[in-house]
Amino acid sequence: MSCEKGDGDPMEDPLFILESGEVYRNPTEVKMSQIVMPCHANHCGELSVGQLLKWMDSTACLSAERHAGSPCITASVDDIHFEHTIGVGQVVNIKAKVNRAFTSSMEVGITVSCEDLFSSCQWNVCNAFATFVARRTEEGKVRLKQVIPRTQTEQMEYSIAAERRRMRLTHAEIITDLLSKCQEYQGAVSAERTRVESVELVLPPHANHQVSTFGGQIMAWMENVATIAACRLCNAHPTLRTIDMFHFRGPSHIGDRLVLKAIVNNAFKHSMEVGVCAEAYQGAGALRHINSAFMTFEVLDKDRKPRTLPRIRPEPVDGKRRYQEAIARKKIRLDRKYIISCKQTEVPLSVPWDISNQMYLSYNNVSALKMMAARSNWMLSSEKNKVSLYTLEENQILCFKVETHVTVPAEQAFHLLSDLRRRHEWDRHYQWADEDDTIYRVATPCVSKGGKGQDFILLASRRKPCDSRDPYLIALRSVTLPTHPATEDYTRGEVLCAGFSIWEESNAVTKISYYNQATPGVLPYISNDIAGLSSSFYGTFHSCNKYLEENRDSLASLQSLV
Repeated sequence: MSCEKGDGDPMEDPLFILESGEVYRNPTEVKMSQIVMPCHANHCGELSVGQLLKWMDSTACLSAERHAGSPCITASVDDIHFEHTIGVGQVVNIKAKVNRAFTSSMEVGITVSCEDLFSSCQWNVCNAFATFVARRTEEGKVRLKQVIPRTQTEQMEYSIAAERRRMRLTHAEIITDLLSKCQEYQGAVSAERTRVESVELVLPPHANHQVSTFGGQIMAWMENVATIAACRLCNAHPTLRTIDMFHFRGPSHIGDRLVLKAIVNNAFKHSMEVGVCAEAYQGAGALRHINSAFMTFEVLDKDRKPRTLPRIRPEPVDGKRRYQEAIARKKIRLDRKYIISCKQTEVPLSVPWDISNQMYLSYNNVSALKMMAARSNWMLSSEKNKVSLYTLEENQILCFKVETHVTVPAEQAFHLLSDLRRRHEWDRHYQWADEDDTIYRVATPCVSKGGKGQDFILLASRRKPCDSRDPYLIALRSVTLPTHPATEDYTRGEVLCAGFSIWEESNAVTKISYYNQATPGVLPYISNDIAGLSSSFYGTFHSCNKYLEENRDSLASLQSLV
């Protein structure tokens, strides 16, 4: 936990001054600050996660409605990892703003920090991303206006929001793929012992201004029964660590009876997964499925270290299914935390690739390139023959960007540059590449006489624009494959983040930017150019321009036949 002295939010963006001289503030930004009172706390004197979820949902909803100009409802929430707890007497600061709007839905980013009023310390508690949908009006379905990002951080979040949306849509498919690989473990504690069922009557204080039950209130009730289920397994007070991505499947209203059911699906060495379901009914009506969620708990000892937990014995049929699905979800959580949530400097350069983590590696690959491209402090190093070389040095990491324009349509440039098997036709640093799906083994010559060449195992992730505000992207990063181990003939090099950003400036003119975060294996190929001792990169990109123009007509003819 870091302690930052001062009055500002530790997650606050640097000041952005408009041309009018005014300080810019995102028009969708909403802030909430709350002092944690005893009525908000659990048995440990810490803020109840259920109460925090209510505050987060309310803040995010107000941000969404500020952008939409109409009532909005919570559609889904991505994984939430709680880094720290919050004590009684401390202040919770919540900030929400719309990162990107699609047709009728929008992503809202939520930042939660804690402030100790006596020491002036501030620290981050969690970050979350929620999807809200604008309610239909009398005129019909609401079509949302586009978000216009101004600051570097807003541009980055706007760009990555499209990648997060892509990941949400494939979440269910990944679970299905993993289920066949799960192995059961017969434990000692019956899962039935942990089963909890509770009913809540939805009253006016539980509803929002649209007379629907607050999504945050439903989440708080779900957290309550999940905590009871976790207690029954370990006979102790558990601590909620994560909430998996979930979707609201329907609304709840005043007068509903909300039935909440929870059970421990599986217990691992130091954590357990609790599944929770919320259903609603009125009178003699049928049950309506409102939401399902999966929460991960730990039990801490007196030294605040996770205790070893008893194993679960699943019940037949549904119990075994839930048991297996929990193992699959644990695998996904590890992939997300290891590949997505960690800072770039905390992730090994070459992450092992397999089909189960392909989506998260691809997300990380594309997001890292978008984050690099969103940087605004690039310094022009040199320029020659309409090819510009930029550098950026931050936290002892050197990045470079090579930029040029070509008279080739953007989509054709995207297809031609996507095929790394043909890159040797314009880049002498690439000798050849073997393709395995979207993974290439690339061999490069040695930069010094008598030395060995280098080879790279690269994952290539391609993205077409989500709309006119997005470029075409080809993102590259190193992965490891058991089928392609290092050999004596080549030194295995690694690429942390590299790739092309391809912008359509007109029907015939395209701007191509190549980015690379210089690792020790890459630096020898570019250091002379950066130092001004060589101009080989200008020759390379002049060849790239020539390659694109020569193949423009042949590719267009091929596409017309498809």
